[in-house]
Amino acid sequence: MKIHLTSVFVDDQAKAEHFYTEILGFLKKHDVPVGEKDRWLTVVSPDEPDGTELLLEPAGHPAVKTFRDALVQEGIPLAQFAVDDVKAEYQRLRGLGVRFIQEPLEMGPVTTAVFDDTCGNLIQIATKPQ
Repeated sequence: MKIHLTSVFVDDQAKAEHFYTEILGFLKKHDVPVGEKDRWLTVVSPDEPDGTELLLEPAGHPAVKTFRDALVQEGIPLAQFAVDDVKAEYQRLRGLGVRFIQEPLEMGPVTTAVFDDTCGNLIQIATKPQ
C-alpha cells in the first residue's frame, strides 16, 4: 500500500493553482471540471510526475472553515513538503513574496519552516529525511 493522493482544502482553486504551480513549482497533473464551478485539480512534484498527487480541493464544506481556522490560529501546518535545503527554499519563496510564520528552525537533524499558502492553510517545509 502507498499514498496515491492527498488533499488540501483551498478557498479559490484558480488562486491555489497559481500559487502551487507558479510559486511553489509543482506541475499540474489533472484539471477536470466538476459541477458548475469546481474542478478535480491535482498537482505533482516535478521530481516525481507519476508520484503522489495533491488535490487542491474546494473548501466548500461547512466543517472545513472551523477546522482550518483552528489550525491556523494554533500555528499548526496542514501539510508538510520535503525539500533538500530549507534555508535556500525559504529565501527563494520569500523572494517571491511568500509570507512565512516560522523562519527556518533547526531541530536536531531536521530543519523546518512554515508559510501561508494564501488559500487558507499553513504549510511546513522540512529537510528530506536521510
